[in-house]
Amino acid sequence: MPRNKISIKKRITRFIKNFFSNEERRYPDMVFAGVAGLLLIIGLIILASASSVVGLKDFNDSYFFLKQQLLQGVLLGAVGGLIAFNISITWLKKWSFRMFLASLVLLILVLVPQFGDARLGASRWLNLGPLSFQPSEVVKFTFILYLAAWLNKQSELIKSFKQTFLPFVIVLAVVGLLLILQPDMGTMGIFVFIALTMYFVAGGNLAHLALLGMGGIGAVWMLIKAAPYRAARLTTFLNPELDPQGLGYHINQAFLAIGSGGILGRGLGYSRQKFQYLPEVYGDSIFAVMAEEFGFIMTVVVLFSFIYFFLRGFSIAKRVPDFYSSLVVTGLMSWWAWQTMINIGAMVGLLPLTGVPWPFVSYGSTALAINLTGLGLVLNISRFRKRS
Repeated sequence: MPRNKISIKKRITRFIKNFFSNEERRYPDMVFAGVAGLLLIIGLIILASASSVVGLKDFNDSYFFLKQQLLQGVLLGAVGGLIAFNISITWLKKWSFRMFLASLVLLILVLVPQFGDARLGASRWLNLGPLSFQPSEVVKFTFILYLAAWLNKQSELIKSFKQTFLPFVIVLAVVGLLLILQPDMGTMGIFVFIALTMYFVAGGNLAHLALLGMGGIGAVWMLIKAAPYRAARLTTFLNPELDPQGLGYHINQAFLAIGSGGILGRGLGYSRQKFQYLPEVYGDSIFAVMAEEFGFIMTVVVLFSFIYFFLRGFSIAKRVPDFYSSLVVTGLMSWWAWQTMINIGAMVGLLPLTGVPWPFVSYGSTALAINLTGLGLVLNISRFRKRS
């Protein structure tokens, strides 16, 4: 009996030692950390203003959404980021597949009525007792970890159609199918862009990527034909003036908010569109509220701050010697970059409305907690970067 206790104790000790890295490392990229912190603060300020009217109306508290974001997003994200900052990259690579499978189970549970929470015709939330969160945000993170480990393992066969490209497409199709069943086309698009970016950086065959792109276009066309509301959205995107009080209402109100900001903006807290005119002011449409209050000049400053954040992150990915770590950072940065471009592109009329939130800015405690965990991991990996 004592031997069993000692054995279990040794196993636990070994697990903890493997979980946390004991390697000697330098300081993380403090410039990247500083820019990320600045963007988080800006996001919280914008959220506090954009959500104030809805918070007061629905919860009798102007700062309801800000408080939720701080308690459930920032606080949990800080814990997750601290763990990710100290975790062993070797352990992460070893356990990435199991983490990915576990997150897929959560994504499947969303489709089970006893666990899934259907809102506005879509089942994207999972209720497990007191816990309520979006599994798709967790899957984004674990998918990047797993795909990086798998591409790293397949590096010598990366050009192979049968041994690399087909398994890559199958994994992507499984995730895509689960998201289509919710349905969540916007998130599915993010997964595809992340996967294509990582596959390309890993040295994948461009002909294979072109084939996948054509297949993706065909799949999107079939999905549009299968659901008339998607075709209506596309038609409204091309001609928003056709239905200004219906499907075109959202984008027209976004245009009005952005245009009303002018050069200098109305001032922080003085948006008019957030007074029940613009839908989803604290989520998908938060960029429009920011542009109205900040104006053109400050909006450009914020956007360039995000661009610098992305470039700095990709620079870290380029300078770390470990290929797995490089792919992880590439995946995380491409996730945030693509999602930012899609969100803002929809608000300025360059892309159809997809319901994709703006990372670090839009309301969403699950998304923010996972994003901050990802930031902790990037800072962890940045400690191994080569000096420029």
